[in-house]
Amino acid sequence: MMSYQQDATNPSDDVPTNWATASRLGPLQDLPGFWEGTGFSLIARPNFSGGNPNKIFLQLNLLRESLEITTIGSPVTDRGSLQDDISIYGLNYLHRVTDGVTGAPLHIEPGQWLYIPPTSEPKADASVVRQGCIPHGNAFCSVGFSENAVFEGLPDIPPANTVPFAIGATPPPAGTKNPFIEYDLSVPSPFRSDNLAAQITQALVNDPNQMLRDDLIGQKPLKIVRLITMTPPAGGIGNIPFITSNADAGSVESVFAIETMATPNGQTFLQLQYSQTVLLNFNGMSFPHVTVGTLIKAF
Repeated sequence: MMSYQQDATNPSDDVPTNWATASRLGPLQDLPGFWEGTGFSLIARPNFSGGNPNKIFLQLNLLRESLEITTIGSPVTDRGSLQDDISIYGLNYLHRVTDGVTGAPLHIEPGQWLYIPPTSEPKADASVVRQGCIPHGNAFCSVGFSENAVFEGLPDIPPANTVPFAIGATPPPAGTKNPFIEYDLSVPSPFRSDNLAAQITQALVNDPNQMLRDDLIGQKPLKIVRLITMTPPAGGIGNIPFITSNADAGSVESVFAIETMATPNGQTFLQLQYSQTVLLNFNGMSFPHVTVGTLIKAF
């Protein structure tokens, strides 16, 4: 059994105060709380017997989301053989997602955010880790870094690619025409979600990050902390055999931006925007599954 219990004989392993724990979370320290908001999801899923020559069904959903994050109240000690032990501080989270129109359940994900101190073996700067489990039969561990920025004006959010490409190839540049007709909303297709909400436009299908830019219109960011994680080169994804054979989740990369926003009356509030891309590999192609969201810290 894995355990993060400390060495009871070592006074330095005493459980720290809440303040000390928060101060050691580094760039994660503003995450604990209850967040809620809206988003968008695009996924091309396999279509085994529907008669589509492209063998996909394009599912498009507006999202309603909640994210509950709590502090792990004790340091987690990783024992070293090539260097001294390290203490990891972190957070538990539970992400719930439902369809923004019908309320149907879409996604649930328990996991952790971790702050890793600098290490000598391997030689690495401080890093952040996001790891989670999805009941399709997937578990992931993505590793990365944080960026801090003070802003005048709105941040530049690069486009998110939705164009499929050959497995192992480089994703196509922004503006590349999608060869799959299911992604063209001007062409009726039985292999795409129907009765789409008015907010789901061609611009959103081409670049889901457009929703994040639109949500920022009229806002005044003061500070943004970006948590950028990915697999590979570090971390990884574990899939059950069925997933590996039918729609292998090959990689995940995400950016979570903790945004301190100013209100017209001089107050501030916290906003969390994220963009995530999971590559689903089947039929010789990598299909980007892109989800984005904007959430406000409610409690």
